[in-house]
Amino acid sequence: MAIFEAHQHAQALQALTEVKALGQRIVSTNGCFDLLHVGHVRYLQFAKAQGDYLVVALNSDASVQGLKGPSRPIVPQADRAELLAALACVDMVVLFDEETPLALLEAMAPTVHVKGAQYTAETLPEAKALQALGTQLVFAPMVGQKSTTNVVQRIVALHTTP
Repeated sequence: MAIFEAHQHAQALQALTEVKALGQRIVSTNGCFDLLHVGHVRYLQFAKAQGDYLVVALNSDASVQGLKGPSRPIVPQADRAELLAALACVDMVVLFDEETPLALLEAMAPTVHVKGAQYTAETLPEAKALQALGTQLVFAPMVGQKSTTNVVQRIVALHTTP
């Protein structure tokens, strides 16, 4: 499994050019993936099923802090990237520092981009740009109450209850 740091986008794009040359459908998704849980795994398996080669654009620590505040991420970016890359359904992990992966996704021009069903084509920031590239948007079904926020709340509750 390949992991590319935020400063290695050119190398990641070169690797994807080779994948495209083989005729494979590239699927992208993105997120923080802090405290990896079964909801993440099911989501990533769903994403992989939409094509041949799954690329996860992973928010760097700086990006996560900008989105979720100074107490996040809980798990550092190197560990989050390694955990994702170890999953059989993930072919490549590419970190990004920006608030959204728009520039990276535009450069990748994936065949399919997957996001969770909490988004729609109207609320997903990168939707219009991806649609202009001909990228198909697919929204993955939500997995019950499986979320990092719920895991954190449970841990806090377990350690603050008298």
